[in-house]
Amino acid sequence: SLSVCSPPQAASIKMALSSRVSAAPKALQASRVSAAPKVQQPRSRKAMVCKADAGFIGSPTNLIMVASTGACLFASRFGLAPSVRKVAQPLKLADREVIQTTGDPAGFTATDVLAMGAAGHAIGVGIVLGLKGIGQL
Repeated sequence: SLSVCSPPQAASIKMALSSRVSAAPKALQASRVSAAPKVQQPRSRKAMVCKADAGFIGSPTNLIMVASTGACLFASRFGLAPSVRKVAQPLKLADREVIQTTGDPAGFTATDVLAMGAAGHAIGVGIVLGLKGIGQL
C-alpha cells in the first residue's frame, strides 16, 4: 500500500507507523496504572451555558414525525387500528376483558397512547431515513 505514495510520503508514513507501534505498549501500561480522569464540574449555575436549538421545530423531519405519530394515535382512537378496549373493524381479532380504567369516552388508555406513539415514531423514522437515503430530505 506504500507504493502508491511518493518516496518522501512513504518515509514519513513508515516513521509514523513505527512510532505508533513502539509507543503502544507504553501507553497501555500507563493506562493500567493511572486513575480515571476527573471531570470538572461547573462552579456555579451561571458558569453553565445551555442553548436550545429551535431549528428542529417546523423542519421537514419534525413534520413527518408529528404527522406519523398523530395518524397512528388518531387511527387507534377512532377504531381504525386495534386498541386495548376495541378491536379494529377491518381485523377479525378476539375480544377480551381489560382491567384498565380511563375517563375517555372511547376507552383510550395509557397503554394505547404508548403503543400507538411507539408505532408512529417507528413509521416516522422509517419515512425520514428512507427519504434521506434517496436524497429527498
